[in-house]
Amino acid sequence: MTSITSAAAPKPGRPRFQNLRVIHALVLREMGTKFGRSAGGYAWAIAEPLGGILLLAVIFGLALRTPPLGSSFILFYATGMIPFNMYNTMWRAVSGAISSNKGLLNYPVVSAVDALLAKFILNFMTVLVVATILFTGIILTADIHVNLDPGAIVTAFLMASILGLGVGAMNCVLFGFFPTWKNVWSVLTRPMFIMSGIFFTYESVPPAFQNLLWYNPLVHVIGVMRTGFYGTYEADYVSYPYVLGLALSLFLAGAWLMRRHTSYLIEQ
Repeated sequence: MTSITSAAAPKPGRPRFQNLRVIHALVLREMGTKFGRSAGGYAWAIAEPLGGILLLAVIFGLALRTPPLGSSFILFYATGMIPFNMYNTMWRAVSGAISSNKGLLNYPVVSAVDALLAKFILNFMTVLVVATILFTGIILTADIHVNLDPGAIVTAFLMASILGLGVGAMNCVLFGFFPTWKNVWSVLTRPMFIMSGIFFTYESVPPAFQNLLWYNPLVHVIGVMRTGFYGTYEADYVSYPYVLGLALSLFLAGAWLMRRHTSYLIEQ
């Protein structure tokens, strides 16, 4: 009986939930590095993307007064820009998980995946706060009546963040092995801002163009987000298995390569 009890007991000196503690510490470190240690740093981290989105919304709103959905172009633009911003911010942050934590990754207790997840958590919460402030401000100041679908909105946020996590994890490895890939990726993804459906709906373009756009996962994410704000809009083209399958495949492949080649990536 004694032997069974001792075998089941945790090994002395091995803290429970070690990975969670490491990730928590990394998140706090990222907050101090990214935002500074003053309240102004946190405020600026929220105000900067918020101001940029609002400025573009006003500019495009003056040029395009009639949105494809609803009566407010600013709201229509925000429902496309916010998920795009979540994806864009996420993959950029996650792709630098190793390069910004090289010193810490020399400790056995810290893994590359821990650093990656810490980036994911911090940036997800930051963009979520920005989105909440932006959508609330637009609805209240413009006096817009919307039938919100919280389930669709949350689903769109999760899809955008997981897609960014997958792309960022894979790019974290590719940037380390092939530095030129960073420049190639920048050129290849430059049209994404136009081709993700931020300024238009999937149904409003010609069928031939729809067949091409369908393979852009962000078109699906933005479609889900807009169903959460426009009760009459049905994004029948959305494929959840396609977006989540692509995102999770990229993440698992990137995380596996990251764990396997951590030492090499740290040296780059």
